[in-house]
Amino acid sequence: MNRESHGPGRTILKQKMIRKMTYRLGRHMSAVASRTIQVRRFLHGAYFRIQPSVQEALMEGRPVVALESTIITHGMAYPQNLSMAREVEEIVTTNGAVPATVGILRGRIHIGLTDEELQFLAGSKNVVKVSRRDLPYVLSQGLSGGTTVSGTMIAAHKAGIPVFVTGGIGGVHRGGENTLDVSADLTELGRTPVAVVSAGVKSILDIGKTLEYLETQGVCVAAFGESREFPAFFSRQSGFQAPYHVHNEQEAAELIGAILGLGLSSGVLIAVPCPHEQAASGQVIEEAIQQALSEARSKGITGKEVTPFLLQKINELTNGKSLDSNIAVIQNNTRVGSCIAVALSKLRKATRKGRLPQREDMTPPQPVVIGGINVDFIAKAQNSVILGGGETNAGRVRRSFGGVGRNLADCLSRLGLTPLFLSAMGKDEHSESILHYCHHMDMRAVLQLEGKRTATYCAVITSAGELSVGLGDMDIHQEITEQYVSKFKENLFQAPLVCIDGNVPLSTIQYVCQLAREHQLAVCYEPTDENKASKPFLSDSWKALTYISPNLQELRAINRTLGNPLPAELPSRLEDVVKTAMTLARPLLTQLRCVVVTLGTHGVLLCGKSMGGSVLLCPGTHEQSTATSLCAAHYPTIHISREEIVNVSGAGDSLMAGIIAGMLANHDTDTCVRMGLLAASLSLCSYEPISPEISTHSVSLEQVKGRSWPEVKIWEMD
Repeated sequence: MNRESHGPGRTILKQKMIRKMTYRLGRHMSAVASRTIQVRRFLHGAYFRIQPSVQEALMEGRPVVALESTIITHGMAYPQNLSMAREVEEIVTTNGAVPATVGILRGRIHIGLTDEELQFLAGSKNVVKVSRRDLPYVLSQGLSGGTTVSGTMIAAHKAGIPVFVTGGIGGVHRGGENTLDVSADLTELGRTPVAVVSAGVKSILDIGKTLEYLETQGVCVAAFGESREFPAFFSRQSGFQAPYHVHNEQEAAELIGAILGLGLSSGVLIAVPCPHEQAASGQVIEEAIQQALSEARSKGITGKEVTPFLLQKINELTNGKSLDSNIAVIQNNTRVGSCIAVALSKLRKATRKGRLPQREDMTPPQPVVIGGINVDFIAKAQNSVILGGGETNAGRVRRSFGGVGRNLADCLSRLGLTPLFLSAMGKDEHSESILHYCHHMDMRAVLQLEGKRTATYCAVITSAGELSVGLGDMDIHQEITEQYVSKFKENLFQAPLVCIDGNVPLSTIQYVCQLAREHQLAVCYEPTDENKASKPFLSDSWKALTYISPNLQELRAINRTLGNPLPAELPSRLEDVVKTAMTLARPLLTQLRCVVVTLGTHGVLLCGKSMGGSVLLCPGTHEQSTATSLCAAHYPTIHISREEIVNVSGAGDSLMAGIIAGMLANHDTDTCVRMGLLAASLSLCSYEPISPEISTHSVSLEQVKGRSWPEVKIWEMD
């Protein structure tokens, strides 16, 4: 569980150079990212790729519109399909949103396609039509394909895109009461919270039964515009009424916002009628549909092959009028959907800002986390040797949001605790992105300071992962002052645990320790890096701490500050590492309840008072315990192959957050540590410091009980 990567910024460089370089990096991040970032934010990056422009928009809270690709691969012939796809993306951009066409290329789901990738899908003849059921096979075989409504909804939801535009959705096929031929689009709408903007249901389907099926699935359906008439794709009239009606983009956005706010697992269907000037004659289309259906039955065409056949046949029978109408429908849906996405983005920003000033106390007292927020730029060279002399080195640059305090608060929030987070950031180009990314956290108390720069860190690393140079602009952490923190005294007094990181100024750390001593508060100190680890130990402040979570280097630095004997060098063999950690932790246990020593690939060592054959790790104050002897417990890591590890910066913070979540749930020591190990293992496999996969389900007592664990070794320390 390595420390986060902010520590290497201790390289002594002139402050002017640091400020200038990190400021320029921040100002020009978007331009750099659009050329170089290849971020996979979910499913450990194995099957997904988000195009940089889409990822950037999502991080900054700008509107994004998901688009399907089956219409490209199976809906139209080349090159008309390609020109249509380009036009649709242009419409999204023109209306103020970012297009994210979803497609599968060589076994990976791409969210956002380059023009070359659009051309590949448009011109390929042997690509697959991919719905939910097809995804595992297509990905495992490395195939390419166009995503249906169902497949696109899954990808959009996982990427955090709430609005998806298509032509028309699938439904219950005519005669479906006998064949049970029901599109997966309908069941997907019932279990995936994405708003689908379409021209209703394709007119080749049974519209009445489709609406009934959507009702059964719990899907909110609303007609868009001047009428409640449910559109029939090619035609503005279907003879059926939609259950609900929204007049404009703002009302549609408010409807979607309400569904997302409720946390429902179902989606919403916004049914947009075809433009007046392009609507084909309903009678002509209906006659063509009946003839095409008859021919499909006679040729034995069934399943997912039916729709492409019918659309092509109807186009032939109507001399191209249905295709013209089809394109007009898609373009109109795209305009409406883009405007809805823009309105929804504005609504969510306004709602978030409106919630920042106050929070109702309806839950048990919150933990409090005091610490830093960083915007990290990690530049990884393609080559093992980085060329100097002003040369440009090929590589990848990505942005993420870190800071020890932020990481702890993030992980604790994902584990259901939602601590009050005290920190500071500038009111600059980074602040909106941070607030959007941290929307699940309690950010109401974070300072946003005019004229100040949000903390930034840039690391340049070799292809082997070795740090070449690190630059940090962390001055704003000095604004986390004693005066600022004192405004939240009541929160501190009521908190079951206060966490503070080494980014916080020394005077503030001493102030929190003073409060802890006077009011018997439980405080956990996260040292952050070797240089900052010793801050509380420069005086007697450290004696008011309850827990600390150093690595071996930080533990040595703490002992150096206290004037204790030090090993000549730090060992690498597990037995020697454990012995050294026990020796260095021993002097601290005269005052602290527990020292949690993170040992990287060797796991974690708990040192503290012995209770019931393990280390006493319950939350609370420094009251006297019946336990008098000391012991150490070593927990090995969860095995993860080197190929699976993509980011070590937040693993230690995830470990500690998991342990804290277990403590505050009153679990036994083994369960607490194993919850921490589960959280750390997820973050090691994530491109974000704290894995989005961490949740109350993935890190829980049930998960701990459901797997086998290596033996825990216990040593006496007296």
